[in-house]
Amino acid sequence: MKAIQNMLTIKEEYPEIIDAYEKAGGNKEAFTSKEVASLVVHESRVLSANQVEGIRLKSEQKKQGVAIELTVEEGRKIKYPVYLCFGILPKEGLQEIDLKINIQDYAEVSIIAHCIFPNAVNIIHKMDADIKIGNNAKFYYSEIHYHGDFGGIKVIPRAKIEVGEKGEFQNTFSLIEGRVGKLHINYEVTCAAKSVVEIVAKVYGKEDDVIKMFDRVNLNGEGARSLIKTRVVPTDRSWSEVTGETYANAAYTRGHMDCMEVVIGKQAIAKSIPILVATNDKAKVTHEAAIGSIDKKQMQTLMSRGLDEDEAVDVIVKGILR
Repeated sequence: MKAIQNMLTIKEEYPEIIDAYEKAGGNKEAFTSKEVASLVVHESRVLSANQVEGIRLKSEQKKQGVAIELTVEEGRKIKYPVYLCFGILPKEGLQEIDLKINIQDYAEVSIIAHCIFPNAVNIIHKMDADIKIGNNAKFYYSEIHYHGDFGGIKVIPRAKIEVGEKGEFQNTFSLIEGRVGKLHINYEVTCAAKSVVEIVAKVYGKEDDVIKMFDRVNLNGEGARSLIKTRVVPTDRSWSEVTGETYANAAYTRGHMDCMEVVIGKQAIAKSIPILVATNDKAKVTHEAAIGSIDKKQMQTLMSRGLDEDEAVDVIVKGILR
């Protein structure tokens, strides 16, 4: 009887979360194609999963979330992106995602993950990721969040990433639509020889949102390179604190941090903390940061075309974040 009830629950929840996924900008057709690897998780239930040749995908339901293991087999270049959807539709809930990703040597894959919480009033979403990228492997991960307009959510993504020799890792985190709530990102990447890492974050804070971001890159292998790039816009009474650390520990390593924060409103606060350390005389790490206000000429131009002040600000901010 319990198994039948679970099946009925899944049947009811699946179209609802896919509808929310589409409204948040996702491609729902990806979840109907047998050629595309995918996974849909609502609260602690796996609603659908599809595995394709070259990928091993395992999931285990836990009390408050799901444990996921995704392996891309050695030498496999996955043709289509892997689509992941995590979300909670009710106003309250806790979701814990334990994510282990292993991109084996010479493999290549892209993942597009949507995290959807359209009605969040009292929700906690935690993600702990352990990512290993093999030698000469390539991994591209895009994470897109939608939180609705209530701001009652805490998002806590943490990740430990290891990149093998000549490996590539690109990560983009985007939270532009809806309220942020409270966000605390913590990523640490360790890079082997001649690997390349790029970490990008784009976040739009409103009302009393809280944005804390911490990225650390350890360039431990000779010739490794990295870029940390953040675009954060706190408005109203929101505040942001962005900390980027790059440690160049081997010869010919190159690390760069590019941070831009635009403050809108007299009570908004932006803070940028760069830490650059070179322990080898043949290494180089650089940083550029800008904290400023919105362009008044752009505001005037948009308002002269019929937009009110809030609409004009929204257009400019989204242009910066794109």
